[in-house]
Amino acid sequence: MGKTLVIVGLVIAALGVVVMLGVPLGRLPGDIAIRRGSFSFYFPLTTSIVLSIVLTLLLAWFRR
Repeated sequence: MGKTLVIVGLVIAALGVVVMLGVPLGRLPGDIAIRRGSFSFYFPLTTSIVLSIVLTLLLAWFRR
């Protein structure tokens, strides 16, 4: 359990560094953004797919 928590913490820290370096997480091409008047809708479709693939690969790697 402790090893898993350390790895999760390192992943979160790495994501923080990536965001600080200016990588546009959450604003990838393919994300849906609709703005009409005072209404705005944002659905991160591409971001969700990328995160799903990355998490699937990481979890498959840790299970081995």
